[in-house]
Amino acid sequence: MTTAPWRDPALTAAARVDDLLSRMTLEEKTAQLYGVWVGASTDGDGVAPLQREMTAEYDWDELITRGLGQLTRPFGTAPVDPALGAQALARAQRRIAEAGRFGIPALAHEECLAGFTTWRATAYPVPLAWGASWDAELVEEMAGAIGRDLRTVGVHQGLAPVLDVVRDPRWGRVEETIGEDPYLVGTIGAAYVRGLERAGIVATLKHFAGYASSAGARNLAPVRAGVREFADITLPPFEFALREGGARSVMAAYTDTDGVPASADPGLLTELLRGDWGFTGTVVADYFGVGFLQTQHRVADSEAGAARAALEAGLDVELPTVKCYGRPLVEAVRAGEVPEDLIDRAARRVLLQKCELGLLDEDWDPEPTGRIDLDSTANRALARRLAEESVVLLDNPDGLLPLAPDTRIAVVGPRAADALAMLGCYSFPSHVLTHHPDVPTGIEIPTVLDALRAELPDAKVTFTEGCGVDAPDTGGFEEAVARTAEADVCVAVLGDRAGLFGRGTSGEGCDVTDLRLPGVQGELLDALVATGVPVVLVLLTGRPYALGRWQGRLGAVVQAFFPGEEGGPALAGVLSGRVNPSGRLPVSVPQVPGGQPWTYLQPPLGLAGEVSNLDPTPLYAFGHGRSYTEFAWEDVEGSAPDISTDGSYDLAVTVRNTGDRAGAEVVQLYLHDPVASVTRPDVRLIGYRRVELAPGESRRVTFRFHTDLSAFTDRRGRRIVEPGDLELRLAASSAEARHTTRLRLTGPVRELRPDRRLRCETEVS
Repeated sequence: MTTAPWRDPALTAAARVDDLLSRMTLEEKTAQLYGVWVGASTDGDGVAPLQREMTAEYDWDELITRGLGQLTRPFGTAPVDPALGAQALARAQRRIAEAGRFGIPALAHEECLAGFTTWRATAYPVPLAWGASWDAELVEEMAGAIGRDLRTVGVHQGLAPVLDVVRDPRWGRVEETIGEDPYLVGTIGAAYVRGLERAGIVATLKHFAGYASSAGARNLAPVRAGVREFADITLPPFEFALREGGARSVMAAYTDTDGVPASADPGLLTELLRGDWGFTGTVVADYFGVGFLQTQHRVADSEAGAARAALEAGLDVELPTVKCYGRPLVEAVRAGEVPEDLIDRAARRVLLQKCELGLLDEDWDPEPTGRIDLDSTANRALARRLAEESVVLLDNPDGLLPLAPDTRIAVVGPRAADALAMLGCYSFPSHVLTHHPDVPTGIEIPTVLDALRAELPDAKVTFTEGCGVDAPDTGGFEEAVARTAEADVCVAVLGDRAGLFGRGTSGEGCDVTDLRLPGVQGELLDALVATGVPVVLVLLTGRPYALGRWQGRLGAVVQAFFPGEEGGPALAGVLSGRVNPSGRLPVSVPQVPGGQPWTYLQPPLGLAGEVSNLDPTPLYAFGHGRSYTEFAWEDVEGSAPDISTDGSYDLAVTVRNTGDRAGAEVVQLYLHDPVASVTRPDVRLIGYRRVELAPGESRRVTFRFHTDLSAFTDRRGRRIVEPGDLELRLAASSAEARHTTRLRLTGPVRELRPDRRLRCETEVS
């Protein structure tokens, strides 16, 4: 029997797909452009915006006769045993292949924001904790483990990472982001993408672009970012992840910028993404994003109109389930209202990706192979390492920490004895299991209370909750104060409950009006401090909260951003001293609840000054974090300070651990531009390096600065390097410069190409 050219692996993917497309009907091509969400709820609380209103009914057996582009969340919709789920997915794929003329299976996708979002899979720290680690290599290692687990059960695509840069920490999805700086988000995000892609999983960049800049920090609100803010802050992380990570998919954002929805913006999805950046993969809709062009944005008057607008912009795949790209689109093409070449363009991209994944090969086999263990010992070890590195010691003024091993400890707070306190809104227990209260969590998640008792077996530990996370009841204060008064130290474990659409204090759709601690937790902390017993504040949150009210009144402050299933032991290790904290803030911690919206990337008018009585200066700056050891920064050297506008400059510093225990220092490099043709942030991160040092050990850290890193978008929309003076600041945070080097750039203004340098290379010797 002669093999059709599209089945021939000896041909190029392009030749195979061109042959296949020439054989397909309009209905078959269109079927490759949508997913199906089997088991998605059409009543009650959903896990996607407006899920109940937007989910349409369909006949599965009839639908798959035309083929199918994607299967939506076969593991992440309801609790399913991983091994049984893998077998069920294989059966579904065989049915899809057998039902269509060409035997093409679907591409299966899942959420993997903080681990594979499925039952009994490892719950890793959330992305904000990745940012707090400042350890791209470890994040890449974690992503590789997540990718291998996805592949083991038959999944092809992961909907992560989130590359939105925090602009207003009141936004509920701050926990899903990596931080408030585009360089940190870009380098950590690219590392995550590399890990997924090297494991064979299609990484999907979210949310392209501007989603985190929504007005008033409201989920899905309009974006009013200016052209330069969009170019210099919003877009660079996506460039990093495409160029350095090799991401093969991009998800269009829900939001509109200056009146143009991202899902219908050809300037964004085609001209910039494909034209300027050379992207060749697929663009997928955020869930129901195509339909939202009609129902929410009102830029289309029908489902077919929404489909046309999205396809013209360059959005290839409708997720999560068929609606606009199904029958309405086919009928519109037949009526001459939508050009068929739009379907051909999108279908070609989808089929090229399926070809790369081996889904067009005759020997394709959906059967899972090998033992399936989604929460292996190795996974848990990775989760522990990342959790430990992500804990930030904000303050320890009198050395209260580490705790004495035999001390009397009153553990107080609504987050101390709740396993879900460790998890973000896209963890399976918080995301899905809340709808299945009779199903066990499926993974072991030690609480802070249990972990602290195990960590300090000789300590006398008492516990009382004190209050709920967001309830107004103060009835537990009296007991909390009594237990604290009997102790040598109080460990107050406060923070967020992750949830969706108002069902939590942090998470998608859980936006807040200000940055007070939720509920009456602030009042509880006041009552504990008033006892006179030293209080260690431990925060388990998805965003920073204003802490200026307690400045100088606390014995120590420890910040963890939803540190995952091993977060309890990681925090207990920091409190006991077994773990030397090395995390650094990926977001600023404000003084007062109304000191935001604010990030450290402020031009001069965004800083404190005499023209306003409001001072936005944070309590703890971006990049801040303390250690149980001390580091000296010595012997700073640089090359010649006069360089051309296309030149480079090496800056080196020796970092020495002068304490008596091992620790990690994070050396940060910031740029200050004294005078520019448009206003610039006072300082911005352009490089960093995490350095592990034994007691007395020193390492030489060299930053290789290139002038591309000083570039910005000018008034004409060009990305340029200007001649003039610059300052490079070696710093322990954005507000704590240790050494300043002055440079002078000479020569003409230089306009950069899209292949500009993004990274400041570093070397440790």
